Amino acid sequence: MKMVGKIVVLVVSSALYFSLASNGITSSQLNAEAMEAAFLRSEKVHAESMAKMMTTMSTEKAWNVLAKNNLTNPALVEVAKDLQGKNTHLRKQPKGYAGLDGARVLLNDMIFESMSKYDAEIAKCTEYYSTQCGAMDQCRGQIAASNFIAANSRSLILDAQARINRCEVDIPTRDLELKLHNEKCANELKKMKDRLAIILGDIEVMTVILKMTDCDAKSFIQKQKMAVLRCLDPCTKKSFITFKEEGLKKQIAKLRSSTSNNLVQETFADLFDGVQSLASMEFLQLDAQIEPVINKTDFSNPPVPRTKVPSNPCNDPNGGAPSLAKNAAKCALNPGQCYKLQERFLLIQSGIKDDRDALLEDIASMEKHCRETKNTLEKQIADDQAMLEDAQVKLGFATEKEASAGETARQTAAEHEQLDEDLKSQMKTCTDNYLNFESELCALKKIRGELYKMQGDGHSGFFQDCEVSEWDPEECTKTCWQKGQEYGEQRLTRSVLTHPDGGAKCLPLAAIKKCNQHPCPVDCKVSIWSGWSKCSAECGGGVQQRLREVERAMKYGGKPCGSTSESKACNVQSCEKDCELSEWTKWSWCSKDCDGGTRKRQKFVKVKAEGQGKCPGEWSKKRLEYKECNMKRCEVVNGTEVLPCNKELDIMLLIDGSGSLGENGWKAEIKAAELFVDAFSGTGAQAQMGVILYSGPRTWSGVYKCFEDSAEPVDLETTCKIKTVTHFTTDMSKVKELIGGLTWPQGSTLTSLALMTAKNELSLGRKDAKSIVVVITDGRPMSYRATRLASKALRKTARLVWVPVTRYAPLKKIKKWATRRWEENVVVVETFEDLETPDPVNHILADICPIESS
Repeated sequence: MKMVGKIVVLVVSSALYFSLASNGITSSQLNAEAMEAAFLRSEKVHAESMAKMMTTMSTEKAWNVLAKNNLTNPALVEVAKDLQGKNTHLRKQPKGYAGLDGARVLLNDMIFESMSKYDAEIAKCTEYYSTQCGAMDQCRGQIAASNFIAANSRSLILDAQARINRCEVDIPTRDLELKLHNEKCANELKKMKDRLAIILGDIEVMTVILKMTDCDAKSFIQKQKMAVLRCLDPCTKKSFITFKEEGLKKQIAKLRSSTSNNLVQETFADLFDGVQSLASMEFLQLDAQIEPVINKTDFSNPPVPRTKVPSNPCNDPNGGAPSLAKNAAKCALNPGQCYKLQERFLLIQSGIKDDRDALLEDIASMEKHCRETKNTLEKQIADDQAMLEDAQVKLGFATEKEASAGETARQTAAEHEQLDEDLKSQMKTCTDNYLNFESELCALKKIRGELYKMQGDGHSGFFQDCEVSEWDPEECTKTCWQKGQEYGEQRLTRSVLTHPDGGAKCLPLAAIKKCNQHPCPVDCKVSIWSGWSKCSAECGGGVQQRLREVERAMKYGGKPCGSTSESKACNVQSCEKDCELSEWTKWSWCSKDCDGGTRKRQKFVKVKAEGQGKCPGEWSKKRLEYKECNMKRCEVVNGTEVLPCNKELDIMLLIDGSGSLGENGWKAEIKAAELFVDAFSGTGAQAQMGVILYSGPRTWSGVYKCFEDSAEPVDLETTCKIKTVTHFTTDMSKVKELIGGLTWPQGSTLTSLALMTAKNELSLGRKDAKSIVVVITDGRPMSYRATRLASKALRKTARLVWVPVTRYAPLKKIKKWATRRWEENVVVVETFEDLETPDPVNHILADICPIESS
C-alpha cells in the first residue's frame, strides 16, 4: 500500500536524522525543507523496507506486537485462538462480525485506524520539526544580529575612548595656553597703556607750552624771555639747549617720554649754527638724573706703564647748567624768533600725537589680537569640552549597548540550545512511534493473510489496501512569519491511486498544515553619520573618521548594513613645503631713456606654499630683479633748459610754503616749479596740470582748528593755508604765471592735508591719462603718521613723486611714502642753490616721462 510506503520512508528518515547527529551534524543544521526532502523518499526504498519487515514477521511475532501495543480486544483474541488451533469451529463468530468476512472487516478497520494514527503522527512530527527549526533559525539570526551590534558598539567605544583621550590632552594644554596668553596680553597692554598715559601727559604739557608761546595771543610772554640758549658742557663737550624763561623751563622739564625729549632735540637742531647732528645735542631738563652709559669691555691686553693723573677740571658747581657767569661766555643767545619757535613746538606736539596715535593703533591691534586669540582658544576649549562630554555620553551608551547585545546573544544561545535538545528528544519519540506503528501495521496484515490461508480453500491471503498519492500543496497564505502574527496555512490535497480490494479503506484526501514558519527578513537600520573626528595630524597627512550606529542589525537574510565607518585624508599639505616659482620672465624695457633707468624681470608663484612652507614676497630679490640701463645724462637740445614731455598726463604739483624754507629757499622752489611747467609747454604737449601751495597756521590755535573736530566748517585756504592755485588746465603759460605770482605763506607744514586735497583733485582728471603727483618739500611735515596715511591713500590712484630739498627733509620716511621703486620716484636735492638749476627738474622728467618703446 502507498501509505505504508510513506511510513517506512519516515522511519528511514528518522534513522537518517540520528545518523547525521552522530556525525556532528545537529538539528540546528537541518532546516524544514531538508527534513521534508528526507521524508519524501523514493517508492523503491519504501518497498524494500516493507518487504524486509514482512519476511521476518511470523504469526507469533505479529501477535506479540499487537499485545505489546494493547490491540488485543476480545474479537481479535478470538481470531487469534482460531489461528492457533485452539478452536476449530469458526461458527462461533465474534460479536458484530460474521465469519471470515467479519474477521477481515475487523482487521481492515484496525489497519485503517493504525494507518490514520501513523498519518497523524507524520503530520505532527513534521509540523513540530518545521516549527522548531523556524524558532532555531530565529535564534541564530538574533545571535548574529546581537554579535553585529556588539561589534559595532565596540567600534563606537573605541572611537569614544580615542576622543576622550584626545580631549584630555587638548583641554589642559589649551587651558595653559589661554592662561599664558591672557597674562602676556595683560602685561603688554599694561606697558602700552602706561606709556600712553605718559604720552598723554606730555601732550597736555605741550598744550600748555603752545599756549604760553602763542605769538598772537594776548597772554604771550615777552619775546626776550622766549630766548633760546645753546650751551656747551665743558666736561662732555656736548651742546645742550635751555630757555631763559623759568616757567617755560619748568614745563619742558615735565616731559617724560623719550619720544618727547628726542623730538625736542631733533626739532631745535637747526636753530643754531654749528650744530651738525643730533648726536651733539642734549636738551637740559631741570632735576633730570643723567645715568652713565656703561659699555664694559673684557680686556685681555697687558698693562701699560703708569701715567700721572692730571687734576680734575670738572669742578663746575652748576654741573654744566647755565649760570649768570656762564651765559655770556658759554651760551649763545637766539632771541626774537617767536614764530619759528612756535613752529618747533608745534612739530614737537605733532610728533608726540603721532606717537600717541601709533600707540593707540598698537593697543587696538593688540586688544583685537588678544581678543581674537582668546576667543579662538576659548572656542577650541569649549568645543573640546563639548566633544569630551559627547564622547563620555556615547561611551556610556555604547558600553551599555554592547553589554545588552552580549547578554541578548547569551540568552538566545541558551534558548537555541534548549530548542535543539527538545528537537532531538521529540524526533526520538517520533522515530519510536514510527517503528511501533509500522510493526503494528505489519502484524495486522500478517494476521489478516494467515487467517485466510488457514481455510485451505486456496486463498492467497493478499488484500489490496487503498493507496493515495502524495500531498499536493496549494500556495501558502504567507511568505514568512513575523513576530506577533499567526503562521501561514497551506491546504493539502491527494487523490486515490488504487481503490481497496478486500483491504483497508482510503485515508482522508484533504488536510491543512502550517507553512513558511521561517522568520521574515529584517533589513539593517543605521543612524545618520556622526561628525568627523579631529584630524590625526596638523599637516603631512592625517586621517579623520566618522561612524554610524547600528540601530537594528540585519537578520534572516535581510538587507545588510553596509559600511558603519568612513575615513578620509586630512591636512595632506606638507608641513614644510615651500612654494614653487616660475622661471624668470624676460627683462622689461628700460624704465627711463636717460638719467639711469632700470629693467626688471620677475618670477611668479606656480604652486603656493603648504603648511609651514615659505615663499618669497612679491618684492623679494628672489622674485624680482633689477638692473641698470641707460646710465647716461639727459641731453637738452634746441637751446631749452629742460626736457620736453609730450605724454598724456594729469599732474598735480604741490609746492611747500612753510616758514622753514627761508627767503632764498622760497625763491628757489618757485624757480624749479616754473622750469617744471616749461617741460609741458611745447608743441604737441598733452598734459594738464593743477597746482597746490601748502603751508599751515603759524600758531597752535590755528593748527588746532585744522585737525580737531569742529561744528563749523574750516576754510582750508584761509585757516589751514592749503591753497589750490589752479585746477587742472592745459594752459601752461597761465600755470607758470600763477606760480610766479605766489606769496610766501611762511607757515607750518600740513603736508597730509595737501596730499588729500590733491587726491580729491585727481577725481577731475581724464579717464585715459596717467595721474602723477609731484611734492616739493624742504623739511619734515607736521605729522609723520598723517602724511604716511595720506600717501598710502593717494598711491592707490596716482604715482607719487617726492622732491626732498636739504638734509632736514626726512629722506628715510619719504622713501616709504613714495611710489615703489623709490629710486625712480624720489629726486633728492642737496641745497636750494641746486634746486634753482634745471638738473633736478630733468631728473623728475626722466622719471615720469620716459620715451615710449615698442
